[in-house]
Amino acid sequence: MSNLLELQHISKVYSRGVISPNATVALQDISLTLREDEPTILTVAGESGSGKTTLAMLLLGFITPTTGQIIYRGKNITMLHGKERMAFRREVQAVFQDPFAVFNPFYTVDHLLTVPIRRFKLARSRADARKKMDEALTAVGLRPEDVLGRFPHQLSGGQRQRINVARALLLKPRLLIADEPVSMVDASLRANILETLRNLQRDHGVSIIYITHDLTTAFHIAKSIIVLYRGGVMEAGDVDQVIKAPKHPYTQLLVDSIPWPNLDQRWGARPIKTREAGAPLAGCRFRARCPMAMEVCKTRPPLFRINDRHTAACYLYETQPEVVPERLSELLPV
Repeated sequence: MSNLLELQHISKVYSRGVISPNATVALQDISLTLREDEPTILTVAGESGSGKTTLAMLLLGFITPTTGQIIYRGKNITMLHGKERMAFRREVQAVFQDPFAVFNPFYTVDHLLTVPIRRFKLARSRADARKKMDEALTAVGLRPEDVLGRFPHQLSGGQRQRINVARALLLKPRLLIADEPVSMVDASLRANILETLRNLQRDHGVSIIYITHDLTTAFHIAKSIIVLYRGGVMEAGDVDQVIKAPKHPYTQLLVDSIPWPNLDQRWGARPIKTREAGAPLAGCRFRARCPMAMEVCKTRPPLFRINDRHTAACYLYETQPEVVPERLSELLPV
């Protein structure tokens, strides 16, 4: 069975001009593989500016990598044309952060569902289209009679976000890019949406790349996680190991910042340095903020294998064997 998705040494650099020396490295040498016969949920986590959304835009084909290739089902997505491009657009879907922005306020929510049905010729008749809409809405825990015919402002944020998931499900995707899908939804609704995503993976065989800054939701939805900082992989592996026993100082800082529901337990006990403007990109990208920084950190660290399901890019573990980027996926459980 071929791979569903391959990222081969992907980097993305934003430059201010052709001859400008100023450039922002949004992603640096990212490699990843998702198998077609093993649907999974993979979390990509990190703070704002870590490169998460740039990764989502690359995977959806909205922007092109500066170096490297993105291979979908054996073909470079930048080389797709015609029917192949249309198939990619149908099979790789997205759910974005704002559950209201994708709706046109002048149309009822039916419009969001009927447009992809028409564009991709998914139904033979109006009755068939309505049946498919009802099935998709039911699959995400909504009653069609409660939402169809209504305008977006008449629905809650949780309902709107689940309609977005239903729209993606209509197209029977193989890959779903969920970019901060619950960050603008009430806490009481987050569990419902996360459960909806898990059901998509389990019942419909959809692989999901779940992008978030929230490690608590990452812990509950995914089996594996990649932690990014300024475009580089800091730590990766089994989500249970990475969050419960983080090895990289950056991941430790993220976990320490989680507010626990216990007034006697402090959070944020570790000192947090602000990101330095114009900090050098050479060496470890977290070096300027790291309380454990050493002289050797001026050289970019490779990934070191902590165990068979855990790796970290930190010289604190330089006695461990190295992991080349293209073998990273072997440490990610499915």
